[in-house]
Amino acid sequence: MAKKSKLAARAAELEAAVAGLFTGAPAAPVKKKKRKAKKAKVVKAAKKTAKKAKKAAKKVVKKAKKAKKKSKKR
Repeated sequence: MAKKSKLAARAAELEAAVAGLFTGAPAAPVKKKKRKAKKAKVVKAAKKTAKKAKKAAKKVVKKAKKAKKKSKKR
């Protein structure tokens, strides 16, 4: 079964509610799926950490190059 778009799902829900008004049958409760918002936060945090690590590594490399240059001058 293909996944319904939000609009199609809402239209079906409203259609059922209107039909329920005429037949007297109560509309079936709609179960909404829980969103996985936690994953996005974890990915964002991981990216931030990776960015910090990359920046720190660049700094170390830069310092090493500077030290090497300084030792060559002597």
